[in-house]
Amino acid sequence: MNKKRKPVPTFRNEAEERTFRESHDSSDYVDWDRAAPVRFANLKPSSKATS
Repeated sequence: MNKKRKPVPTFRNEAEERTFRESHDSSDYVDWDRAAPVRFANLKPSSKATS
């Protein structure tokens, strides 16, 4: 599938990004056929993360 992808917008903060991602389909922005697994060593939560 050779679909034209939209550019991922720039966000001012995590809350703005969270709102965007809750209401948009990631397949319009990311080619999941080319995705690869990764590991994030020593990943720590954001200091402003909320549940």
